[in-house]
Amino acid sequence: MNRINRKSGLRKLPFIIVFIFGFLPLKAQDQVSDSLLNDQVKYLQEMLDHDVKNAQIWWYGWLAGYSIATAGQGIVYFTSDNLKTRQDMALGSATTLLGALGQIIAPMPHPASSSGNTNIVEDEPGQIRSLDYSEDMLKALALREKEGRSWKMHALTGVINIGSGLITWLGFKRTFLDGLGNFALNTAVTEAQIWTQPSRAIKDYENYCRQYGTVINPAAYKPEKQWLLYAGPGGITVKLLF
Repeated sequence: MNRINRKSGLRKLPFIIVFIFGFLPLKAQDQVSDSLLNDQVKYLQEMLDHDVKNAQIWWYGWLAGYSIATAGQGIVYFTSDNLKTRQDMALGSATTLLGALGQIIAPMPHPASSSGNTNIVEDEPGQIRSLDYSEDMLKALALREKEGRSWKMHALTGVINIGSGLITWLGFKRTFLDGLGNFALNTAVTEAQIWTQPSRAIKDYENYCRQYGTVINPAAYKPEKQWLLYAGPGGITVKLLF
């Protein structure tokens, strides 16, 4: 009887080993996944910190410049008695006001939208939420920068600048060179605004997509190797998956 019990116990031993060690790969896989997910969130948030800061320096800088120019030209308009000066200041303040409104209509992300508001949390669902949010932020910032440098912006500002030049030439009955000078000055300002806009977020988003793929790519969280242990009537099978 004891021999039978011993034999029965020996038959159960492989299954007990499998039961104990079967949880180890899952635990190791979870640890690797959490580590990769945490690294991905940190990497993404570091890019956001840098990109949002540069974008806001540019945005606030041009908004302040346009606002000061509008106020300054308005003051000159109301204090000058010279007709040409008043015409130039009225038209100039109108164009710089349009520039300021353009900045307000298409704002850059607020500081609260950067990684400071997407802190990494310990639980995996919280990490994934933070990752989703940060990915959306970086994508939106990259699209904003791309649109800001697109041909549409050159065309839109070009139309406004041509209109300003025509008003100076034909509307105010000035010389053609006066109209051309007005167009050239406004074009220099608007082109400087377009070409000084940061474009780092575009490159960062492209690099991020190449490195990590699309949003929450499960393949990114798989460990490089997995040991699998199976037990069945035929014995024990060990597999190594790459």
